[in-house]
Amino acid sequence: MRSSNPVLRDKAFQGPLVDGERMTMDGMVGKTGILFVLLLIAAGWTWTRFYDVLAEAGPQVAMATVSPFIWGGLIVGFILAMVTVFKSQWSNITAPMYAIAEGFALGGLSAFFELRFHGIVIQAVGLTIGVLAVMLFLYRTHVIRVTDKFRTGVIAATGAIALLYLVDIGLRAFTSINIPFIHEGGALGIGFSLLVVGLAALNLTLDFDAIERGVANGAPKVMEWYGAFSLLVTLVWLYLEILRLLAKARR
Repeated sequence: MRSSNPVLRDKAFQGPLVDGERMTMDGMVGKTGILFVLLLIAAGWTWTRFYDVLAEAGPQVAMATVSPFIWGGLIVGFILAMVTVFKSQWSNITAPMYAIAEGFALGGLSAFFELRFHGIVIQAVGLTIGVLAVMLFLYRTHVIRVTDKFRTGVIAATGAIALLYLVDIGLRAFTSINIPFIHEGGALGIGFSLLVVGLAALNLTLDFDAIERGVANGAPKVMEWYGAFSLLVTLVWLYLEILRLLAKARR
């Protein structure tokens, strides 16, 4: 039941079959759709706000206008994610709120990238949907089998990437140093981003496996929201990494 997605903890979907309404795959898919609609509505608002201000006052004012929504969305989204992780029974409330917060942040970030690289956002969205469809197909047809060794390898690689990002954040916060291949283009930077995108895609198969086990285990109905939330976390990460990869390639 382990997953490299931090919100899919072992105990989240484990336990004996419960009485009352149980988690179903159809229900989880429906909840995922609701979260994505909320995310898109919030992202669309920030995106529209950015370009309205851009037309009137220029890029610097536009970025300053949406920056509070970007940082506020990221911070509030992180807090809501932590609450959801430790209080999964609240996920029917916290998961929609998380989707809205992340939507505000992604809308502003996407608008900024689109301003620099025209057409990059639709490419990133299309590739994210494509990767999701391909990984779901590979998982359902058992081309990719989530074994213990596979799971452990993905978890270890994800942990290494997370540690590298944390080191980079620390360096950028307290010094003028950063890890070049994380941010810069060139063969090394593009290769690193390809690696991270591939790792994020593999995380999807671990998420599918954990959710499927939760359904088989008879998890409570509220875990449909938790499963949808966990998928959203991975897909947001995947989208941002694809956006970064495309930006490096454009440079």
